[in-house]
Amino acid sequence: MTLKVEWLRGCATALVTPFKSDGAIDEERLAALVGRQIEGGVRLLVPCGTTGESATLTEEEDRLVIRLTIEAARRREGARVIAGTGSNSTAAAIEYARAARAAGADAVLVVAPFYNKPTQDGLYAHFRAVAEAVAGLPVVIYNVPGRTSSNIAAPTALRLARDVENIVAVKEASGDMSQIMAILRDRPENFRVLSGDDALTLPMIALGAEGVISVASNQTPGLMARLCELALAGDWTQARALHFRLLPLMEVNFIESSPGPVKAAMKMLNLLEENFRLPLVPVQEQSRARVREVLEELGLAGQHAARGNS
Repeated sequence: MTLKVEWLRGCATALVTPFKSDGAIDEERLAALVGRQIEGGVRLLVPCGTTGESATLTEEEDRLVIRLTIEAARRREGARVIAGTGSNSTAAAIEYARAARAAGADAVLVVAPFYNKPTQDGLYAHFRAVAEAVAGLPVVIYNVPGRTSSNIAAPTALRLARDVENIVAVKEASGDMSQIMAILRDRPENFRVLSGDDALTLPMIALGAEGVISVASNQTPGLMARLCELALAGDWTQARALHFRLLPLMEVNFIESSPGPVKAAMKMLNLLEENFRLPLVPVQEQSRARVREVLEELGLAGQHAARGNS
């Protein structure tokens, strides 16, 4: 039976990784960003995912970001950390997951192997091997075909959910609602489904999903947390109104490769310096203008970093 994880519910934030101008991780800003998330009502933090530019972090930096996030979260009651530990090498993913567990992570997020393009049997073997190597630690599998060039099909996700006790959830970012509904319909007891697309959060929760691992909550943690709360409580009128209010932000965050637009917005909100690791670069001026326009429409432009309830 799937391990029951009561706290895996609501809005989780796929944290950006703040860099200094010399490319080093900005440890002070990272701690401040985690604090802002928690003050805004987000209780689940996800470092070292796609939005955190994990593909350009060294193994040592991965461990540093995860450790700093855990330390900052531990200062706030009720906060949990789901550490991104994926790799296209199963052996490396196991090593990263073990290191995250040793650092005190509450769960790990393991993306489908990228570039290798494994078969469904290969995906099953990969996730099972990682989960069994950290038995007892909750594992969230992450399906994002647009980044990995492979799709975790519904039968594979369900097979993993039934066969491996500590595979407790899937972050679904395929955008394939038929596939997502198949998982929701046939999942075993306690297995959770989280949206990997902000714009699909409301419809997925309406179908039975438990929440989202969000990009937009980097900019507006309070509103994304509130959207999940309203939807999970079945207050569809208010949830729908908030969804449509936030939809332009959800969409503009992917006007160029993420987290380019997100960091541009966070710079405008005085939350970080807009620094990236190559091959990512700052967004084009026309994209920047659209990001600014969306922030102004939401009434966020010019807010100080200390305000966590936006």
